Amino acid sequence: MTDARGHGPENGSGRPAARRDRREQTRAALLAAAERLWAERGIHGASLDDIAAAAGLTKGAVYSNFAGKTDLLLALMERITSARTRTDVCDELRAAAEDADPAGRPSRRDTDEAPRRLALLLVEFWLYGMRDYAAGWRIADWYAERRAQLARELEPADGPAPDGLAACDRATLTMALDFGLAFQHLLDPVRVPADLYSTGKTLVQGRPRP
Repeated sequence: MTDARGHGPENGSGRPAARRDRREQTRAALLAAAERLWAERGIHGASLDDIAAAAGLTKGAVYSNFAGKTDLLLALMERITSARTRTDVCDELRAAAEDADPAGRPSRRDTDEAPRRLALLLVEFWLYGMRDYAAGWRIADWYAERRAQLARELEPADGPAPDGLAACDRATLTMALDFGLAFQHLLDPVRVPADLYSTGKTLVQGRPRP
């Protein structure tokens, strides 16, 4: 089919679609580089120049896709959220440990260190928000949305929990347990096993819905 000027649909929409694809690829490359470098060096230890270089791009590519470091950070937080229905760091740590072979050699999942990288990023997000007031409230909103999502999953179908603790409070305690236990486990895996998280979740959340 052609339009009144005899142009096919590929001429009318092909180039914008290609530009969108390139833009999405550029954003994905920058987010992947930011995730890796910020986990390795910290947010203040890796500049936007470093991230652009690691992605094989120029700093101009960063500013054509993100308003600045805070905007890039928030986009990375959203990417982490979309990649996981819920960021249970301890669950990932325990799953990684279960993937080890009988001889104790790390599996491919262990080698990727995804749980450790996630934990490091969560620490960096928190510290950045504590030090930068303008970014802090936006990061706090991100955590609030995650607590609200978890609270909806924990809300009993037949009313308040038997212990009287509201779902929003149990969600807050669950996230505190997950992050706090994960950080202790990463420093001291023998004396703070990731399996302890399951016990803690049962105490805080109560029995799962039937």
